[in-house]
Amino acid sequence: MIPAPFAYHRPKSLAEATALLGQHADTARVLAGGQSLIPMMKLRLAAPDHLVDIGAIAELKGIARKGDSISIGAMTTQHELVASPLVAETVPIIRETSLLVADPQVRYLGTVGGNVANGDPGNDMPAVMMCLDASYRILGRGGERRVKAREFYRGAYATALADGEIVTAIEVPIPRAGHGYAYEKLKRKIGDYATAAAAVVLVADAGKISQCAITLSNLGDTPLNAEAAAAAVVGSSLDAAALAAAAKAARTIMAPAADTRGSVEYRTYVGGVMVERALKRALACSKT
Repeated sequence: MIPAPFAYHRPKSLAEATALLGQHADTARVLAGGQSLIPMMKLRLAAPDHLVDIGAIAELKGIARKGDSISIGAMTTQHELVASPLVAETVPIIRETSLLVADPQVRYLGTVGGNVANGDPGNDMPAVMMCLDASYRILGRGGERRVKAREFYRGAYATALADGEIVTAIEVPIPRAGHGYAYEKLKRKIGDYATAAAAVVLVADAGKISQCAITLSNLGDTPLNAEAAAAAVVGSSLDAAALAAAAKAARTIMAPAADTRGSVEYRTYVGGVMVERALKRALACSKT
């Protein structure tokens, strides 16, 4: 299908972009990589009167270390995350997840800011950013603010972004050296959304887990923070009982939709399996 008519804007600065978004309020949408928005516009699921393309804003691009955190510009592409030695060294779960986003063609255009900001429960990066306890820098005409990834998602395609605001960067605390990590994603084919996925970041001391975070993708209206599942493995060496307890706790918060990927029961079951797989692989790659 052909999108509904719209006015196209390509600002050269953040100030110009926020002014445009403020001027057109709830009739405007931000275009980042366009890998989610353009298909929605073609299907008339989104019909903005104004499209604000932020691709020419240089200050929204790049990856840099700032003290104990990594700052990732919102217009950084998935391909650039994969290619970054800094990301591979400090937050390798981001690189691992980027390699599982769609396919190479999409990764060359799709941006991390677009992936985290549009509130699609099927996207991979939101759960990973929650697992890393990342924060989003948000800019609007009223100034800049920061929102934790764990507080950003309100429902399917509903986020903490107000009209006229843009996610400008993602700030990721660098996990402790030697931490374990994994993103396990079950999907039907290359390029598909997850049937179920789980992210794990943990720290092990003397073979026992001392810190753990577990988050889930596409198993509810938002990415899910499985706090009880993570608590179930802390203090353990990840024996069978601890794994079973974590999977059970994770399943209690899942609320997937029945769709072409499977029934509610099936997706909930494999969601627990992804949690177990991610935990085992994260512990195996950790250095105590």
